[in-house]
Amino acid sequence: MLFDSSIQTEPDYCHERELLARGARVVAGVDEAGRGPLAGPVVVSAVVLDANAIPPGLNDSKKLTEEQRELLFQQVIDTALAVSVVVAPPSIILSHNIRGATLWGMAQAACSLGIRPDRVLIDGRDVPMGLPCDGLALIGGDGRSVSIAAASIVAKVTRDRMCRIMDCDAPGFGFAGHKGYSTPQHMQALVQNGPCRHHREEFAPVAEAWARVRVAVA
Repeated sequence: MLFDSSIQTEPDYCHERELLARGARVVAGVDEAGRGPLAGPVVVSAVVLDANAIPPGLNDSKKLTEEQRELLFQQVIDTALAVSVVVAPPSIILSHNIRGATLWGMAQAACSLGIRPDRVLIDGRDVPMGLPCDGLALIGGDGRSVSIAAASIVAKVTRDRMCRIMDCDAPGFGFAGHKGYSTPQHMQALVQNGPCRHHREEFAPVAEAWARVRVAVA
């Protein structure tokens, strides 16, 4: 099921409250981070907020500073009724494609909460198969639902931390800074060094870099 409405300036608890009024007992929000980069995993989080302890300032993670995200991440972890995180590494992205890997991660995150949700609010247009209950897609959901916003923050902070680990493992690429996105620095490093194990093989710039490496060693 897909919901769309006028653009909101800040997310709220209205969608969750409406579902609870219709009989749902547990409503989860689900969002991802990292669909666009050339390297690193897609990270998906599912969050069930406590309606009586919603951290103030929850919003689309892209609208927050790193400091704000880190603070809200900890507040969500401390106050939410349930939080799960699922990582889809480059191998899953290769086998499922980026859309399929994201949907796979969303279903896995919803199923891994520890408490079974009655409804799941999904950021985007697609409701993944394999959810433990009915899902509702919200276009721009991280700016409309605080549950989805909380999930977006958890996913984003988790992925950024993983990118710092990737940077230690493959220091020639600058992953800690650009987080795997196709910045000029990253593209230059990809040409100079060739891809590393954190790169997504099917993404065009990475595939082209692999082709250059194969020609060079042929």
